[in-house]
Amino acid sequence: MTFAQRIIVPLDVSSEVDAIALIDQIPQVQFWKVGLELFVSCGPSILEQLKRRQKRIFLDLKFHDIPNTVAGACRAAAAYGVDLVTIHATAGRPALTAAHQALQEGAQTTQTLPPKLIAITVLTSLSLRELALDLKIPLELPEYALQMGLLAQAVGLEGVVCSPQEAAQVRQVCGDDFLIVCPGVRPQGTQMGDQKRAMTPAAALQAGANYLVIGRPITAAADPQQAFGNICAELEQG
Repeated sequence: MTFAQRIIVPLDVSSEVDAIALIDQIPQVQFWKVGLELFVSCGPSILEQLKRRQKRIFLDLKFHDIPNTVAGACRAAAAYGVDLVTIHATAGRPALTAAHQALQEGAQTTQTLPPKLIAITVLTSLSLRELALDLKIPLELPEYALQMGLLAQAVGLEGVVCSPQEAAQVRQVCGDDFLIVCPGVRPQGTQMGDQKRAMTPAAALQAGANYLVIGRPITAAADPQQAFGNICAELEQG
């Protein structure tokens, strides 16, 4: 893959009109993330707009519910023909298994390729202190993220979402075929925002990430197209 193909840009806007404007403003972007805000706002029509433009789609709805419910949601999501779908690893082994199986069944029914199901390990907005004090999880954050990755791998999921700070350990233990998608990626000189565990794009790829989710440094830039190009050029040079 080229570096441009490895960057996923979030459509973190609240309307389909704004989303389409952003998509058309940065035609070089090949992989877009549709999250909760946009999907709740306009539903699957934005996915149709992306597919019409031959873009890849990361449907990041972070399913987290009982097995029967996540299975139904994944079975429906399979019909959209997206590339990636997310579920929280903390939904547990039965829910992860049911969701993965439902994606395969849904894809067979609609005669589409099944999306890759990847598990959220630890949200990049959480710190070690919050993990320990608020969520009462006694493990160190990297170890907890790894355990969530191992759980996802054990039930057949294709990969995980983790911060770049945990990517190297997940890659080492889970192997080269395990997909790692890293949010919390910030080029040098940009604001961290609500990201607690961030890295530069080059460092995240070196740590083992397959895909980088880079949002505000691109979408909030004065010239988003130039910002995207600058990140790609920086990766090519380094």
